[in-house]
Amino acid sequence: MFTKIVFVLSVSLSMALGGIYDGYGGGGFIAAPAVSYAAPAKVVAAAPAAIALPAPKLVAAPAPAAVVKAVVAEPYDPNPQYSFAYGVSDHSTGDSKSAQESLVNGVVHGSYSLTEADGTIRKVTYTADKINGFNAVVEKSGAAVIGVAKPVAAVAAVPAVAKVAYAAPAVAKVAYAAPSYYHH
Repeated sequence: MFTKIVFVLSVSLSMALGGIYDGYGGGGFIAAPAVSYAAPAKVVAAAPAAIALPAPKLVAAPAPAAVVKAVVAEPYDPNPQYSFAYGVSDHSTGDSKSAQESLVNGVVHGSYSLTEADGTIRKVTYTADKINGFNAVVEKSGAAVIGVAKPVAAVAAVPAVAKVAYAAPAVAKVAYAAPSYYHH
């Protein structure tokens, strides 16, 4: 049993070493030891002789190359600044709004305004920083438009629906002849 295990392991190892890729970019495949086989000489009277092969040699894989990655610090701005603004005015829907904001020296200044459903305009002006937190001032301008919605067009009276009687479909009985078979 021991010899079978040694044989299987040696065959597996020699096959494995024949085509192992080193995987570390070391330049290709690891070469397996060269083995040559000679055809046995023809001997008529004697039994064939056993061929003794050298034991497979273990070849150690090269050590992986050390990967060095330089750590590059991200750029740091000690005083970041930004500014943006946008506005929307859609006359078909009545949607009207705008906003603007900026950050200068660690303080955010901004405002936004919008037209509310009742027709008034709400404007919010705000500031925010690490010391005072978020502070907002809300202003409301314009007069609320209060009205009763009126129908656009008068709806005509719906006429009464008359009941309609349907006749059952007429079904005619159809007679079929049995299929005929052709014989020679």
